[in-house]
Amino acid sequence: MVENKKIVQLAAEACDDKLAEDIIALDMKNVSLIADYFLICHGNNERQVQSIAKEIKDRLEEEGIHVKRMEGFEQARWVLVDIGDVVCHIFHKDERNYYNLERLWGDAARIPLQIGMEG
Repeated sequence: MVENKKIVQLAAEACDDKLAEDIIALDMKNVSLIADYFLICHGNNERQVQSIAKEIKDRLEEEGIHVKRMEGFEQARWVLVDIGDVVCHIFHKDERNYYNLERLWGDAARIPLQIGMEG
C-alpha cells in the first residue's frame, strides 16, 4: 500500500505538470475526520481544471492507486478527487477565492511539496 504522503506528492506533481496554480497540501489529521490530507490548487479555465483532475487520476492509477470517485468534473468549477485518506480539490480560479478552503481549514499545517524544481 502506498503511503498517503506519497499519494499527495504524486497528485501534486500531476497538478504541476498541468500548470495548476498555487498548489498547497494540508495535513488534516488533527483537524478533520474527512481526510488525512487535502491537496488544493486551481486552474484558469474549465478545460484546465478538467485536465488537472484527469492527470491526477491517470497518474495515480498508473501507480496502482485507486481513485474512489471524482465529483464536479462536468462543470469544472470545483472538482473533488477522492483517493480515500487524500482528497484533492481542483478549483476554477474564480471559485477558489470564494470557498477559500485554506482559511476554512486554517488550523491545518501545510506540507512542503517537491514540485516545480526542474529547470
